[in-house]
Amino acid sequence: MWKFTWSTLLFTFGLASAVWAQPSPEGIWKTVDDETGESKSHVEIYQKGGKYYGKIVKLLQSPEDTLCDECKGDKKNKPVLGLVIIEDLEPHKDYWKSGTILDPENGNEYRCSVWYEDGNREELQVRGKHWTGLYRTQTWYRVQ
Repeated sequence: MWKFTWSTLLFTFGLASAVWAQPSPEGIWKTVDDETGESKSHVEIYQKGGKYYGKIVKLLQSPEDTLCDECKGDKKNKPVLGLVIIEDLEPHKDYWKSGTILDPENGNEYRCSVWYEDGNREELQVRGKHWTGLYRTQTWYRVQ
């Protein structure tokens, strides 16, 4: 039979606190062009239903009325500003995975995972992986 003790309660509370204290990727992040090094946009990452999503909340180089003309499906010809480009990221250990990321410039969608390198919560590593196994990792910088 299970026996309640104060040490059991404190241990359980300690585990729960550790889970609650885990960092999240939530916030607003500045994206940077891989080729030019110029800032491109701000992406807000938020949680919904236990998963993480990211939408473009500011364009830094393109006009606000830019459309995603290369996108497919219901995102085709939608405004890039406000477009959800990260979907369904799930927490896993100390990072987030199993989501997708959309590149609005070419309309391609990739598998996505994100993490903090060496615990630095001011820089988010964002990896898009193609089904062929090739991938690209960008560093996004915290704005808020």
